[in-house]
Amino acid sequence: MTGLPALQAAAAPPMSGETPSAAARGTELFVQVTPSTVQSGQQVEIQASCDGNDRDADVRSDAFGRVAVRPSNGILTGTATVPERKQPGTFEVVLTCRNNATANTQLTVVNMSKATRGPATGGGGTAGGSVSPYVLTGGLAAVAVGAGLALIVRSRRAGSGS
Repeated sequence: MTGLPALQAAAAPPMSGETPSAAARGTELFVQVTPSTVQSGQQVEIQASCDGNDRDADVRSDAFGRVAVRPSNGILTGTATVPERKQPGTFEVVLTCRNNATANTQLTVVNMSKATRGPATGGGGTAGGSVSPYVLTGGLAAVAVGAGLALIVRSRRAGSGS
């Protein structure tokens, strides 16, 4: 039973007020990018952890090249920008610590088309600007025909009711 107190002490949360995951992050080896899916031309945040997190480390990817991550609040952080013309795909992101330990994750680059103006299809009536004379003439003609038909129907009803 002598191993039980040691096991319980190892499972207990740290006394410094940190959550277990925050305390563990300072010692585990990892790299993550946020967001993990990004449009070409946008920036990603990098968080990483090496032994101690007290020295710079390198992060490399074919998506953005090489970036140094630096210690900040007990973790290594940095940013990278995916070039505007980067082809879409999933790219490996590799952290290399000063002791040559490595960790990796993936970054997905998408290249969604950006909104553009609609095609130049002519001067339709909804194209904006001034009203086309053809649309105005056609509209007036339709109103006149409708009014004429209404008068004819009304006169027939009046004539049949007498």
